[in-house]
Amino acid sequence: MTHLRGTHHAAIICSDYARSKAFYTQTLGLAVLAENYREDRQSWKLDLALPDGTQIELFSFPDAPVRPSQPEAQGLRHLAFVVNDIVAAKRDLEAKGIAVEDIRVDPYTQRRFTFFPDPDGLPLELYES
Repeated sequence: MTHLRGTHHAAIICSDYARSKAFYTQTLGLAVLAENYREDRQSWKLDLALPDGTQIELFSFPDAPVRPSQPEAQGLRHLAFVVNDIVAAKRDLEAKGIAVEDIRVDPYTQRRFTFFPDPDGLPLELYES
């Protein structure tokens, strides 16, 4: 399809809105664009921005089922963030108490990458470019 120009946003449903909001804004440093409580759905919607304009929508829904991450399940596998210096990014996350996997090298692209979980165990990737 030739009409696609990029990714606008990824949507994440969390189990604990306050905890996930703190993680994505304070730990990862994403900027808040908008925050709304949707009374009819008993749901928060937080719009977050990355420096390149890509956004993350963070939702809370009452009684949302747990997403299986281990073992890997069908569907969206992970969300990857581009970083300039993966060693520095890994060090910063670890200093904030986030468990980050060892840095690996993609055998096809020769790019370095690593994974870490969000508060609900959603796999997030750092990908050095």
